[in-house]
Amino acid sequence: MIGTLKGVIEYREDPFLIIDINGVGYKVVVPTSVLSKIQGTGEKIKLYTHTHVREDLLELYGFTDPSDLKVFLLLISVSGIGCRTALGIFSVGSRQDIVQAISNGDVSFFTSVPRLGKKNGQKIIIELKSKLGANGDLDLSDDGGAGQEELLNALKAFGYSVHEAHDAIRGLDGKGETLEEKVRLALKHLGR
Repeated sequence: MIGTLKGVIEYREDPFLIIDINGVGYKVVVPTSVLSKIQGTGEKIKLYTHTHVREDLLELYGFTDPSDLKVFLLLISVSGIGCRTALGIFSVGSRQDIVQAISNGDVSFFTSVPRLGKKNGQKIIIELKSKLGANGDLDLSDDGGAGQEELLNALKAFGYSVHEAHDAIRGLDGKGETLEEKVRLALKHLGR
């Protein structure tokens, strides 16, 4: 199948680009991180791609970094995680954020992705943790996940992005007993 595409951006309509390669336009679905770097049409681009084939669909998914493509392929190898959902995970965080969330067993990172519930977030962590390396034991108890989700929602209510909120939560390192203390410490971390 198609492994890379190198050409000129002919057209952009989020979340896809049409890349002109010697007069042939390839429609490629890309993550928001790729879209945010594009200045406009006429720009040269090289993408590492995954060709997704179903009986009623043929789509290309592209990344500017081959390591992003590897993580994408790991995500879609998890039962119940499709290409669009995996791409949605990349809209919440970078490759490093995704790998760190898996390694740390951070279910709240995955529950912040649209159409990705807690069960599938846990499934991603369980299935990919051994492939990506682990930091400590898995904590998939309902208390930790609910507390993390409340903290994430509180930080989002203060106007912080999901990415900023996850950074602040990781920066807590288990500090804070109550939700209020955790919010205060996270806000202090974000204020630096």
